[in-house]
Amino acid sequence: MDATLRREIESLRKLKTKELKARYRKLFQEDSPSSNQQHLFRRIAWRLQSLAEGDLSERARQRATDLAQDVELRLRAPGGFWKELERAEPADQRDTRLPVAGTILKRDYRGATLNVTVAEDGFLYNGRTYRSLSAVAQHVTGTRWNGFAFFALNRQTETPEEPR
Repeated sequence: MDATLRREIESLRKLKTKELKARYRKLFQEDSPSSNQQHLFRRIAWRLQSLAEGDLSERARQRATDLAQDVELRLRAPGGFWKELERAEPADQRDTRLPVAGTILKRDYRGATLNVTVAEDGFLYNGRTYRSLSAVAQHVTGTRWNGFAFFALNRQTETPEEPR
């Protein structure tokens, strides 16, 4: 490696990540998928060296192509894979402590009886749908509660007392 190339590569060590990403974009004509400074440094240094001293031989390129045909190249899942997987999961992931939809949960609190109806998509209380029993309990009491404990749905928990 000649001295000019060596100095240019050494100067890369002083660059910030943002500057390395700009340099990467210039050399590879695409944005880097990584923001790791060390990774960017190595990729840019390799590219500078290959441009200065030559790339892989045709024989090496052909061998790499042959190997690549036998291997799954994707290292990461495609962008929307995880979201799509979440949507594909069964909807029967209800908490086992919850009674079936349509059940009315009753709780005496400060002299009043609370009636909460279990729905498929939440809990109905006073004409409003809540996402969780904890949200209902917080609305009623003004303090945070574990909804299962407040409505005595925990197997280990007795009927809760009012917080002091």
